[in-house]
Amino acid sequence: MSSINLWRFPALDPYWLLRPLLFQLDPEKAHTLALTLLEKGLGPKAKNDGEAILHTTVCGLKFPNPLGLAAGFDKNARAISDVLDFGFGFVEIGSITPLPQPGNPQPRLFRAVEPQAVINRLGFNNEGMDACLQRLKAWHDETQPQEGGSKRGIVGINLGKNRDSEHVTADYVIGFKKIAPYADYITINISSPNTPELRELQGREQLTELLREVTAARAAGTHKPPLFVKIAPDLTEEQQEDVAAVALAADVQGLIIGNTTIARLGNLPPEFAREQGGLSGKPLFYLSTRVLAQMYKLTQGKIALIGSGGVSSGADAYAKIRAGASLVQLYSALIFNGPGLVPVITRELAALLERDGFKSVSEAVGVGQ
Repeated sequence: MSSINLWRFPALDPYWLLRPLLFQLDPEKAHTLALTLLEKGLGPKAKNDGEAILHTTVCGLKFPNPLGLAAGFDKNARAISDVLDFGFGFVEIGSITPLPQPGNPQPRLFRAVEPQAVINRLGFNNEGMDACLQRLKAWHDETQPQEGGSKRGIVGINLGKNRDSEHVTADYVIGFKKIAPYADYITINISSPNTPELRELQGREQLTELLREVTAARAAGTHKPPLFVKIAPDLTEEQQEDVAAVALAADVQGLIIGNTTIARLGNLPPEFAREQGGLSGKPLFYLSTRVLAQMYKLTQGKIALIGSGGVSSGADAYAKIRAGASLVQLYSALIFNGPGLVPVITRELAALLERDGFKSVSEAVGVGQ
């Protein structure tokens, strides 16, 4: 039986057998249980090498496929290889802050099954930079290339600031310097709605100052992983123009669009919609994709864009790519559909690219503009 990959057969998908139990639990407890099971090796083992049409190079990194796991699932680098085994082309760890912090009071994570939506106000709860570094170092030691082979996948690190930090820019600079040797790329998260004043860093002056310091640290370092910035889907047109202008002027390689939204979109249950925090999941898809398309125009295709927000199918991923994304991320869809969704999306995406005559992902980027 162990030689049969049950995850290929939805009726026998272990996640759908476990889901009723998981959904009886508080969402955060269910998340903790899922990570524990993965650490014990009880996750699926899908190939992430992808069909040839899905192989793509972005910012000098070779991705086996363009579908990645967004930050938030594995905040502390507990299950890197296990999550890559879902079939992702890359995973993003974090958000990580320089010092450990517990985050906001519980309950702070909520799900609505019918609209496939999530609200969180976690507040960058994580074990801190040093704990994460220990795990990253161990993972690198275990997955070092041998005889010309490559390690098991691309891993990005998402950095945040400590809630009570008096030196916000220093938090990101310290994080970048420490984590750079172990990251394929680094994301500066300035768009979570759950840390006071964090989103103010998206302003033109604040962002200019922050990126000046972080890019200087990158330039001075031995290791220079690509630098991405994660922005909110709630930016006004003027704010989008400011972010694009600053990113183009700075040495930024990519923008992730976007984080959760403070808006309440779609037909949400009233009690759920009243919860404070950022909304993610299916209802976010159209807003985040619209902002993605606008940012592609504003950046003139000169900066790699990563489309995140509401992706739950190959068609969704394809729409993000056509809107200007070179890579695509998801997270909330896993809560409702399980890890078996990942190879389904990559197969659907490959079929859509082939249907429309594209020979690669990069050929399709921005063609819907």
